[in-house]
Amino acid sequence: MAKTNFKKKYRYLPVIVSLLLVLVLVIMTAQTGAQNKIKDRLAASGQKTSGRLEEALKSRLNPAPPVKIKAISQPERLPGGPKYSAEKILVRFKPELSAQSTENILRAYQPLHFKLIPKINVYVMTVGEGTTVEETLAALKVNPDVLYAEPDYKLRLAVQPNDQLFRYQYALYNPGGTLQIPGSPTGKNRADIKATGAWDFAKGDPNLLIAVLDSGIDYTHPDLAGQVISTGKDFVNDDDDAMDDHWHGTHVAGIIAAATNNTEGIAGVAWNCRLLPGKIITAEGEGDYSDLIEALIWAADYTSAQARVGVINMSVGGEEPSSSLEAALEYAFNKGIVLVAACGNDGLAGVLYPAAYDQFCLAVAASDYNDEIADFSNSGPEVDVAAPGVWVLSTIPVALTEPGYLPYAFATGTSMATPHVAGFAALIKASKPWLRPGDIMKLIKYTPDDIETAGRDDFAGYGRINTERALSPFRIVK
Repeated sequence: MAKTNFKKKYRYLPVIVSLLLVLVLVIMTAQTGAQNKIKDRLAASGQKTSGRLEEALKSRLNPAPPVKIKAISQPERLPGGPKYSAEKILVRFKPELSAQSTENILRAYQPLHFKLIPKINVYVMTVGEGTTVEETLAALKVNPDVLYAEPDYKLRLAVQPNDQLFRYQYALYNPGGTLQIPGSPTGKNRADIKATGAWDFAKGDPNLLIAVLDSGIDYTHPDLAGQVISTGKDFVNDDDDAMDDHWHGTHVAGIIAAATNNTEGIAGVAWNCRLLPGKIITAEGEGDYSDLIEALIWAADYTSAQARVGVINMSVGGEEPSSSLEAALEYAFNKGIVLVAACGNDGLAGVLYPAAYDQFCLAVAASDYNDEIADFSNSGPEVDVAAPGVWVLSTIPVALTEPGYLPYAFATGTSMATPHVAGFAALIKASKPWLRPGDIMKLIKYTPDDIETAGRDDFAGYGRINTERALSPFRIVK
């Protein structure tokens, strides 16, 4: 009798063990697939996958105990680089023309291929062999059926780079005194975005998504895996896997919404909101306006069950205006989305695009741990607010982390300031969903702490953001 009961009790044990083994195999396969994708992309771009990267990939399955946090260094774009694509043009025809007519006109210019960006009726045209972008643009601009034609300008990352523990994140809570960041500078007490006070009133909503249009996101990172709603879309490689093979997008994503209050890693500004990755930047840190334009429209239209995009973060920019880019921003804005973009890191007068489109975007400058505007932060009348952007700690791709280091790093730039504002906007939108984008932009602009010169100025805008002031004392009712 005892033997019979024993057999009955444990007769399912082999099945359970088998299922557990299958589950472990699936998880390992998924991790290996993500690693292989990074390796394939780097190999295709001519970068070596041996040495540091190979060791990092091996250590991912058998990691050594991490002991250090990296300070990233990222070279600036060399002066004199190309301002626009040598192959692609953006063109829009007059609205009275049919789709068949416009495509017939395009074929007359013998392009290699073309595609339509829906919703704003802009074509991305790759010029044919034996001609140049300049020659084709000149011909298109004199065509009476063309509303406008423009180059496909280049994007660059708004970063000048150099957490596991909240005490490193002075941007969220600055205790003053000697700070635990590179150089151990002395900080000013409460020169921060007042996040700890704001979290008493708002922590976000899982159905409110922040789209990160950047180099992708490492969605397997332990501080991001539960925060990313899907593998997103890769506009550079034209697939549905926006794995980060650079590092920049993962760093931005962690600032916005890293898993918080989970006893490990860093804290994100918007605790409960989720992330949607759109890859528009290559492994080399370059991008084109056309990919940003397509990504804007994709993100604006994205839905998953009850989840919708409410905020779009763009820690990228270019020097030149674009009618096509402005049309895409307007489309997203009119769908109720708050758009946040970096001012740029040239230390000069002149805000980068898309941030310079003041009607649709919040333009973000970078401040430091003493509430001073960073000397690299661009200035201009379009600057709306500032946020900490000097030695900011956040997540980086696990597969690109050196052995012995944590998958976190300090980095500097308006790229790092911008996601603080995007997370802030998400907290407001989640707690007051009836507010329109323009209302949220005003709330962010009119509640900061005034820094630099008194009143609004071209360096800090209206001041360094104060999330607590915007979310706690003001009661905005429907």
